[in-house]
Amino acid sequence: MLYLTNPLQDWIARLDRRAYALLIGTALGVLGGVTGLLIAVFDPLIAFGLIVGVMLGLYVITNVNAALYGVIAVMALVPFATFPVKIVFTPTFMDAVMGAFFLVYAFQWMTGKRHFFRLTPVHGAILLYLLWLIISFVLGLRYAMPTPAIARQFAETLLSISMVFVLVDLLREPAALRRLVLAVMIAVGAQAIVALILYAMNDAVAERTLVRLARFGYPNGGVIRYIEDNPADAERAIGTWVDPNALGGFLAVAATMIAPQVFARRPVLRSRWIAWGVLGIVGLALVLTLSRASLLAFAIGLLFIGQVKGYRRFITLIALGGTLVLILPQTQAYVGHFINAFTAGDISTQMRIGEYTDAFRLIRRYPFTGVGFTGTPDNDIYTDVASMYLIMANQIGLIGVGLFALTLGSVFAYGRRAWQYVRDNPELRSIHLGYHAALLTALINATADLYFFRLDFQASITLFWLVVALALASSRLAIEAGEQQTSPTLRTTPHI
Repeated sequence: MLYLTNPLQDWIARLDRRAYALLIGTALGVLGGVTGLLIAVFDPLIAFGLIVGVMLGLYVITNVNAALYGVIAVMALVPFATFPVKIVFTPTFMDAVMGAFFLVYAFQWMTGKRHFFRLTPVHGAILLYLLWLIISFVLGLRYAMPTPAIARQFAETLLSISMVFVLVDLLREPAALRRLVLAVMIAVGAQAIVALILYAMNDAVAERTLVRLARFGYPNGGVIRYIEDNPADAERAIGTWVDPNALGGFLAVAATMIAPQVFARRPVLRSRWIAWGVLGIVGLALVLTLSRASLLAFAIGLLFIGQVKGYRRFITLIALGGTLVLILPQTQAYVGHFINAFTAGDISTQMRIGEYTDAFRLIRRYPFTGVGFTGTPDNDIYTDVASMYLIMANQIGLIGVGLFALTLGSVFAYGRRAWQYVRDNPELRSIHLGYHAALLTALINATADLYFFRLDFQASITLFWLVVALALASSRLAIEAGEQQTSPTLRTTPHI
């Protein structure tokens, strides 16, 4: 951007004092007028947030790392926020930060700051999966035309998956991957604190607080959630994700990514106590979502980490925590909530069983290509079902599910190949393990939730493919470093 900023700086430097003062006065006047207008239209807090957001936005479009951190911050803190204005369609905050990220990355190529696009063998499978999504969308147009919202959400999904290509090329050193773990810790810790504060508030006060976000596309009422939506039952933590299961999935994946840091030989933070504190806060918020699939997926993710030498204390912690949950009187209602999931003892589980039955009927009728994303050909079938794999089969068919399985299997196979190099690398070991454990957690959580695939949960989709990208980037860096050390052509010839 130097070719834009330098002439502007030269022009300002040549101004005399009176013209310079007039320019500053005009800028302050415009800023004051805009601020006053925002306060008049919105309340002061929202006006302040808009001004800060614009300032941050101007910085984001000049720095690719800031743009990436912006994606993580919006995904974690305001995942469903939209702009209060409509430009043909209503853009979301995620649209803005994703667009800024891709724009700044493209500028780096156009200005010659980036060379030699880097990929992994897995990217071929990802491209096939991406192309099949497009084919499924086109085939689905036989049954219904897309609404503007569905078209936008599908384009956003393609953009989220495309991040895998960009991030693997962008992240070319271990330090960048380690900084991303730190960014995730800060963002997810902030969301967990928000969720705990809202949970601790009086329900009416928490409702009024969240309704203030209605100007930005959030619901304007009925946001506090309970088990089976019954106020007589236990309240569920929602944060600014609003949906407790979606929040639970986000917290479970992020917490698994953070977990290896508490026992790492070289953690991203010098203080392990901070890592323990963040993990504890996030874990508590996860428990309070009462999302059974998310908590179970998190436990399995920790067991996966616990199989690795140096992290086996997680197995002891899980055993201790599970024992306390089973025997403490205060947790018996929580245990009963889990038992109902496996015995179909509550309405929500029974409804899921009904959804699964309907999903299998749709799959039998349209097994290979599904029915697409825009509608269904028959009135007695529907695509939404509380399982990512079943909704995938409904919309993109068994061929699409097979391509997805091939893609994710390739990610883990590539990670397994990298492990021989990374297990003795203290700089990469904990983050490589955390990224793959987080991906496993997401895949397990997806068996009973659909948020990592359903088009209107863009933040969850972005989270999933962000984890895929980070797992691939850590594997590529580990393999490159290991092969350079073992390649005979790169070794230094001893002096004789």
